[in-house]
Amino acid sequence: MALAYSTALRNTMLDAITSTVGASGLLRIYDGSRPATGGTATTLLAELTLNATFAGSAASGVLTLNAITSDTSANATGTATWFRIVTSGGTFVIDGNVGTSGSDLNLNTTSIVSGATVAVTSFTITGGNA
Repeated sequence: MALAYSTALRNTMLDAITSTVGASGLLRIYDGSRPATGGTATTLLAELTLNATFAGSAASGVLTLNAITSDTSANATGTATWFRIVTSGGTFVIDGNVGTSGSDLNLNTTSIVSGATVAVTSFTITGGNA
């Protein structure tokens, strides 16, 4: 049986993500195999700038990110398979999977083309057992 956390504790843990990312973190999207947590990245396909305020306060065990600035010129062509959220200085915070549904980050397509726009219209992180 998995641990079960109170909503207040889940919210506190999620709010710590906002503090850790800080102002204007980055959402980096990669192709290839996702490395061990925080490991060496593969090919960077796109880099989007997160809002100066990462997210508002978590509610009901869900953290909803504020607006994310599109990458108007993708870095490379490839298939998006995973992402990394880093601080504005590039320090690792979160890794996750990318897909078109049922993933940590869902895009309308995982096919990224160099020079094309890559946009994320919404992003939420749900705390355990929420």
